[in-house]
Amino acid sequence: MTQDELKNRTKEFALRIINLVETFLKTFLGRHVGGQLIRSGTSVPANYRVACRAKSNADFIAKMGIVEEEADESAFWIEFAGDTALVKPDLVTDLLDEANQLVAIFVASINTARGRTR
Repeated sequence: MTQDELKNRTKEFALRIINLVETFLKTFLGRHVGGQLIRSGTSVPANYRVACRAKSNADFIAKMGIVEEEADESAFWIEFAGDTALVKPDLVTDLLDEANQLVAIFVASINTARGRTR
């Protein structure tokens, strides 16, 4: 997967999260979980773009670590939304799978970068 393809994939992930959060009830829980999910989910593509412009291999690894953390946090909030009945769990299965796939891609990228100079 190229950088541009992953940029598009992460942006699509963020858009899907925004659409999901728009369906949450406007309760305290819905606003809280929705806010957390919006922050972590939209952080993934933004921070991935920053990582693509890293100035060194160490900078790339550090920035990709942030991307990995945000993607993993997004996976948590997606799962939590299902657990708290903000959304039916079966409606977010694909989005949760995408979050976990992105985490795996970012981990692999970090591991590759650790094994070579950028």
